[in-house]
Amino acid sequence: MADPLLKVDNLSVDFSTPGGVMHAVKGVSFEVAKGETLALVGESGSGKSVSALSILQLLPYPVARHPGGSITFEGTELLGAPDATLRSIRGNDIAMIFQEPMTSLNPLHNIEKQINEVLFVHKGLSKPAARARTLELLKLVGLADAEKRLNAYPHELSGGQRQRVMIAMALANEPKLLVADEPTTALDVTIQAQILELLDDLKQKFGMSMLFITHDLGIVQKMADRVCVMNQGEIVEHGPTRQIFESPSHAYTKHLLDAEPSGTALAPANDAPRIVHTDDLKVYFPIKAGVMRRTVDHVKAVDGITVEVREGETVGVVGESGSGKTTLGLAMLRLISSDGPIEFDGRQIEDLQTKQLRPLRREMQVVFQDPYGSLSPRMSIAQIIEEGLKVHGIGATAAERDQMIVTVMQEVGLDPATRHRYPHEFSGGQRQRVAIARALVLRPKFIVLDEPTSALDRSVQAQIIDLLRDLQEKYKLAYLFISHDLKVVRAISNQVIVMRNGKVVEQGPADQIFDAPREDYTRALMAAAFDLAAVGAGEAVAT
Repeated sequence: MADPLLKVDNLSVDFSTPGGVMHAVKGVSFEVAKGETLALVGESGSGKSVSALSILQLLPYPVARHPGGSITFEGTELLGAPDATLRSIRGNDIAMIFQEPMTSLNPLHNIEKQINEVLFVHKGLSKPAARARTLELLKLVGLADAEKRLNAYPHELSGGQRQRVMIAMALANEPKLLVADEPTTALDVTIQAQILELLDDLKQKFGMSMLFITHDLGIVQKMADRVCVMNQGEIVEHGPTRQIFESPSHAYTKHLLDAEPSGTALAPANDAPRIVHTDDLKVYFPIKAGVMRRTVDHVKAVDGITVEVREGETVGVVGESGSGKTTLGLAMLRLISSDGPIEFDGRQIEDLQTKQLRPLRREMQVVFQDPYGSLSPRMSIAQIIEEGLKVHGIGATAAERDQMIVTVMQEVGLDPATRHRYPHEFSGGQRQRVAIARALVLRPKFIVLDEPTSALDRSVQAQIIDLLRDLQEKYKLAYLFISHDLKVVRAISNQVIVMRNGKVVEQGPADQIFDAPREDYTRALMAAAFDLAAVGAGEAVAT
């Protein structure tokens, strides 16, 4: 490749850990030409993000170090470059969009101040000029009501809106290279499609190059000109996108391409009893205004929804962020207040008090979206799984409870020998298995699974779905499966509810919803989910 914009040559990255040196990246080489998009793909822990962070020297030194290699940008060596050189390039010539905008944006500063900072540092703009440019950028990235959003804080924005703010910050100085690290991982399929289209349009508008890091091969097929496949710190295959997808040569690449969640939902017995039922369920949150904080309106998060889940059945709930999916699940578990009857295992529970509900908690469990956030970092895996056993008085002795922990860890595919380790010592997929084990150890009848696979690699997603199906078959579990990933929902659900703005748009058997949707909104969701890999697949290669 003649005169590459970025050249990474034989890069190695080591991390010093209490257990010794970990070789995270081993002799990686790749180039990014002017105007092209190169995708770095691979599963979590493959070294993608570490390689990208090395470009801007953002790794935590001296814990991380480079025993060898070279990174040049327009001929300038970045490894070991003086701070002044790096400051002039960071955010100016090379910008980065980080994976999780909620942790990358400062929660104490409003949106205007955070984008302005980039313009002050690199462009020396006055405050009025910076405000005008910030507004221009927010409109450019398609943020609705941009002027009203200037004073908003990150927590007041949705995931898609926060990602647009991150893109606006990255583009503030019209960089030559944009590094996008999993920029759409946790977004709804429709928002994901919008963000990808936005990035592609902005790339053309500014003539940028892009280094796109992801584990989603559907995105790669749409966005990238060339692909480098990483595994265990090494690039195992590289080439034009079409070649990688049509004739992969490495076994690991073939494994990634075949790692889509698959299979079909287990059919419940015809006479399976009803475990959970709601009728016209409502959850309204008051909007208060004025000095007296009077209620002036309500957010109708769940607005009259009827759901039935039978023994051994999975009901999938899909929709965009803010549609009310999670609120519905929490209301069915009586974890938030709601109006309307809720029947659990033949008993009305909507009016039960906390003490009356406590014995039922054993039989109704939840697995949250982010296991790293829902597992206590100060408790070992054994302590986390044992906590519910202690609360409900299960197991007469510590030895008996320990045996239960060992058994349930084996059931979810975890090595019981690791039970005295802590959550940070496990991968994302392993942590999700711990969260499932914590729920399963109580032998519940009903589990709400709230986006349990959204942040996981495709191959790990497939493993978790297979695990959930196996456990459902063994214990006749009833699932409410909440997700924005329709491929995952299709692989596990018998019935599907499509939600939007707190209401049911469409509801029925999974095959009907996926194969013959009646509503325009459902059809739009299906198109975004299943056509993402196909739309423009040849265009990216030909660009």
